[in-house]
Amino acid sequence: MTRLAVTGRAAAIFAAAAVALIGGRAMQPHSESSSLTFAAHAADTGAPIYFRDPDGRPFYSLTPKKTADGRGYRAVRANEDISFDEPDESPRVVTADAKGDRKIKYYRNPMGLPDTSPVPKKDSMGMDYIPVYEGEDSDDGSVKLSPGKIQRTGAKSEPVVRRPVTTLIRAPGTVQEDERRVSVVALRFEGFVESVANVTTGDHVHKGQPLLNVYSPALSSAAAEYLSAINAGATGKELKGARRRLENLATPEPAVKELERTREISLSIPWLAPQDGEILERNVVPGMRAGPGDVLFRIADHRLLWVLIDVAERDLPQVAVGTKVTIRPRALAGQSFAGTVALIYPHLNAATRTARIRIEVPNPDEVLRPEMYVDAEIEAGTPGPVLAVAESAVLDSGSRQAVLVDKGEGRFEPREVKLGRRGGGLVEVTQGVSEGEAVVTSANFLIDAESNLKAALKGFAAPEGAQPAPAAGTMGARP
Repeated sequence: MTRLAVTGRAAAIFAAAAVALIGGRAMQPHSESSSLTFAAHAADTGAPIYFRDPDGRPFYSLTPKKTADGRGYRAVRANEDISFDEPDESPRVVTADAKGDRKIKYYRNPMGLPDTSPVPKKDSMGMDYIPVYEGEDSDDGSVKLSPGKIQRTGAKSEPVVRRPVTTLIRAPGTVQEDERRVSVVALRFEGFVESVANVTTGDHVHKGQPLLNVYSPALSSAAAEYLSAINAGATGKELKGARRRLENLATPEPAVKELERTREISLSIPWLAPQDGEILERNVVPGMRAGPGDVLFRIADHRLLWVLIDVAERDLPQVAVGTKVTIRPRALAGQSFAGTVALIYPHLNAATRTARIRIEVPNPDEVLRPEMYVDAEIEAGTPGPVLAVAESAVLDSGSRQAVLVDKGEGRFEPREVKLGRRGGGLVEVTQGVSEGEAVVTSANFLIDAESNLKAALKGFAAPEGAQPAPAAGTMGARP
């Protein structure tokens, strides 16, 4: 017998003594039946049998008491007392008081063994068999528990509501250059480099900045032809054709305008940077001969970079183009950058079972550098609020998933469900429950075990030749 039951019984003895004392002094003229009537009335009024701590801590008192902060202990009446031990009274008498006129179908073994009896009995250890009433082992697949058992197990229920289900996918990656922001400086003709500007690999250059001076007989010939057309007063197709020849040689526009203004042909023409960016390669020195297509400079713009990350195959369905991503460089502690998923590569890596994802990250201050290691956090989830329950509410057997729906008055119904995305301690329910229904979020395995036990005992109690009822538990009773 537990400490709580002992305390309750001691309080009951004191209450009985008080009733006897009052009956002996104030009710002597009355008969014995009058005394019993008074005692029954006192029990019906629900007089407190002891007091317990208001915060639920294991502190008790037989008299009213207050906590250190002045709050009073909570009164516990006889019908609210909870004990893990069965009462000493006969099961038939207790049942008559607690269950009213409901009929007892049979008695089951208190230890859960497959043994039932049509009449009250005790097991080998002297424990009373537990009565099973009509309606408690219904065939509707539900299980009914007493309020005391629900309180002991700590079962809690929460309503099914619509809320967003978000999850965070973490993956490592590296910073890479944007392929669209890389350009080269090359000639379309054969020429000679007369001079090179004072720029080296790693320097930042701006669009239109002179990088080198080039001399070429082909370029001088095209300039002379265009100048002759101008001096001859040519118009229309003739003038346009002469200018187009210069453009086909990629002559810088400032050099063409300078020719039109001065009407003089320069021996060398300055070659300009095609864009802003850092110089990645410098393959030119003064006096060298440059052929068509030779890469003289390679320039990259780092104001927008790519981050390439590898996401596990199982997480791939949760990622879509446009999903927000937070980038945290390992070399820049405490700094983070925001980006979006720009592309999901169409092929998987067969060795690692991962998919590569490209993220575009603005880098206006050029703090990020190519080849940096980063940790990416992808904010995946449902696009809007969906029906969701706590992950602890789902009973997963591997082949199917179910929840316990709280129908009220201690009755719980197992319900098979279809699940969607998971994240943040929640799981999306696509089928099986409706908005507003309450599902059990804690101690659901204990309720499921209780339903399986009742289903098993019911099968043992069924008459010969009859088919036992299906298990009420969500996972099913196992032999």
